[in-house]
Amino acid sequence: MSQPWKTDRWFTSPWNFEPEVRDQFHFADKIKIHDVTLRDGEQQTGIVFRREEKVAIARKLAEAGVHRIEAGMPAVSADDEAAIKDIVSLGISSEIFSFARCIPADVKLAQECGVTGIITEIPSSDHIIKNAYGKGMDWAIKSSIDTTLAAKEAGLYTVFFTIDSTRSDLNQYMDLIEKVATEGHMDSLTLADSFGGTTPQAIAMVVRKLKERFNKPIEIHCHQDFDLGVANTLAALANGASVAHVTVSAIGERAGNVPLEDTVMALLCMYGVDLGIKTEVLYDLSKLVQGLSNIELPPNRPIVGDMLYNIESGIVAMFHRRCKNVEPCEYIPFLPELVGRPGVQIELGKGCGLANVEEKLEESGKQATPEQVLEIVAKVKQAAIDNKRLLTDSEFGEIVKAVLGS
Repeated sequence: MSQPWKTDRWFTSPWNFEPEVRDQFHFADKIKIHDVTLRDGEQQTGIVFRREEKVAIARKLAEAGVHRIEAGMPAVSADDEAAIKDIVSLGISSEIFSFARCIPADVKLAQECGVTGIITEIPSSDHIIKNAYGKGMDWAIKSSIDTTLAAKEAGLYTVFFTIDSTRSDLNQYMDLIEKVATEGHMDSLTLADSFGGTTPQAIAMVVRKLKERFNKPIEIHCHQDFDLGVANTLAALANGASVAHVTVSAIGERAGNVPLEDTVMALLCMYGVDLGIKTEVLYDLSKLVQGLSNIELPPNRPIVGDMLYNIESGIVAMFHRRCKNVEPCEYIPFLPELVGRPGVQIELGKGCGLANVEEKLEESGKQATPEQVLEIVAKVKQAAIDNKRLLTDSEFGEIVKAVLGS
């Protein structure tokens, strides 16, 4: 691809591909998406996924080509355990993992569910071990060693997940991992920014240090508390992490987890990294999760927001009219169909201009003189101000009828 920033489906910045920029990147040869919607996503306050709903979401994740699905934590409830077994039995292409505390009994439950791998967690900062768990670092180390060895014996791919990694003393954190790596077992390590309080630069530094010291794959798990989760995930991947933990549309604890859609699309369109995800499924996947979780996204939510490509601004509507059949990405960064979402919709509101009205007149098969178009624009603006909202098609029709006559 000679111009990876500009294709027939997206148009981003050529600056992203300057050698001075690209030379900073050290992406792994193969990067996987590990979706945690069914476990961490369900921890968003008020969300409940029933057994059959988890299966439906898993099917859609697999349809999108998501590499790994964290199907839940069997120790939570009998329903969760049953849902994990149901998902395993689907025989979908995605690898199925389950989540576990650092307790060997949780490993046994995971094994009985038939999953491929296990994410086993332990707090890694001494303050959270003391204040939240009432334990000491020796407990964390012993629990981690015992549980990871049990996972190895069970034949499960073992991901050692360190809660609150980024608020740990770095040397102490490295020593904890060293103990588990040498006396216990881990196939990969998850660096967890559990409270979203880290910068991309700090994440990049730690990923490099982890890769220098441990010959294990690094996974990255971030939260959106300061809205840096996507940036932190991308920084980790650009420095060699090979698995990104995400949820659909950023559902999850507090401000949510890193959104699947944003991560995949940023990698594809701005970094030139194609993960093999079927992006055309992303909008439907998001709508499915929204419906089953009873949440509503902001209408201008990146990638999948319902009104993301609803255009009210007169100047942007003019861009649309001039470019839609020539350079459709001249005024939008990617085509709506790239993520399976509805196309551009011109709206009528306070910010509209001549182009909005001309577009709407064409759609309705009406013709007007330049003077009549100006009059319609003025009436549309005033109606939008009076009602403090966009106009409906029927309201626009009434204005057109009043100006043009019957």
